[in-house]
Amino acid sequence: MNHSLTIRPDWTPVTIGLMVLGFLVAWPLGLLMLAYILWGDRIPEFRRKSEEFRHRAGFGPQAPVYNSGNVAFDEYRERELKRLDEERRRLDEERHEFETYVRNLRRAKDQEEFDRFRSERRSGGHGDEATAL
Repeated sequence: MNHSLTIRPDWTPVTIGLMVLGFLVAWPLGLLMLAYILWGDRIPEFRRKSEEFRHRAGFGPQAPVYNSGNVAFDEYRERELKRLDEERRRLDEERHEFETYVRNLRRAKDQEEFDRFRSERRSGGHGDEATAL
């Protein structure tokens, strides 16, 4: 069984410990850790939506308005920028789908481990847990 000490937005011993430590040191740190545990898996989605909002509102990084003086080139440039923007959106959607897939795999693994624990416990396998690892 592979146990890695990663900080991921889930109720793991590491994140719970960091949350408690945060509350002991300074309560805002504990609240930040609690928020990360509850909503941390949505951070990329929040970031993407805020970037889209800033882009629509006219803030943030934008390509400067550039006019070369050649209408054909300017039209070509505008088409290519739109194509690249669509490609970026497609890649962002694929990244979101992959992150959802990985999150579901983690949940399935956690569920499998819990089910195995419950079945061993019901079958009377209260023996040495070190041998089970």
